[in-house]
Amino acid sequence: MHLFDRDISLQQKSTLSFRGEVSKNWLINDIANGGYVLALAAKAMQTVSDKHGTPIITANYIGPCIPGEIDIELEKIAQSYKFSRFQARLYQDGKEKTRVWGTFMKENIGTAVERYEKDPPNVTPREECVLMPANSGNTLSQNLEMFLDPDSARWMKGELTHRSDMRGWVRFREERGYDLPAVLLMADSMPPPIFVTYGIFSWVPTIELSVSVRKNPLTSWLKFRLHSCYLTNGIIEEDGEVWDEDGNLACICRQIAQVRLSE
Repeated sequence: MHLFDRDISLQQKSTLSFRGEVSKNWLINDIANGGYVLALAAKAMQTVSDKHGTPIITANYIGPCIPGEIDIELEKIAQSYKFSRFQARLYQDGKEKTRVWGTFMKENIGTAVERYEKDPPNVTPREECVLMPANSGNTLSQNLEMFLDPDSARWMKGELTHRSDMRGWVRFREERGYDLPAVLLMADSMPPPIFVTYGIFSWVPTIELSVSVRKNPLTSWLKFRLHSCYLTNGIIEEDGEVWDEDGNLACICRQIAQVRLSE
């Protein structure tokens, strides 16, 4: 079994109730990565949903999750011919840590037209990109392989630019195909784009993350772009897109985060 599959496995206690465990393998600064937490909640929703096409998953992060046992309680919000909608509450030590909403569409009922009015992001070939180093406090980086476009990697040498734009490549270190939980993990795997303009600092905690999954990627390597335009009152948006190497859009995402330039 792949490490990620083991780390998102859940025990179904009842129809809408699950128990699982936050693994130590997907941490940033010893806190569970938001995309990984989202993957756990989405896995529970996916288990009970009668529809599995093009899910839209949104999370509000109430408190940080750390390695240890969790409980996930689901509620069916609405159900129709086309859509099934759920709410999930993720608890740790009796406290609600994350609340998630999921919309699942019936498969094969969409229009046959596929239209992109925007090309995949222009990212430098991998062999010319900069490898993101793995470190002990960031176990996510130990289990994902990531290369940053040279223009997006200057902050690692203390060189800053004028646009918060993060581009690069990412994949599992241990080969694995992509499904809903994996796409959600990848959507939140990149460094915050504000690092490009301000450099690395203590913390950019996620307040809300929404991911609209369009197609499961068909290639191992994924190409991404994440950019920010507005930092006001300590809040910043991060708009992202993830593509496979065949030019298929895997997902689009928006994250609202708090910027803490100092503690």
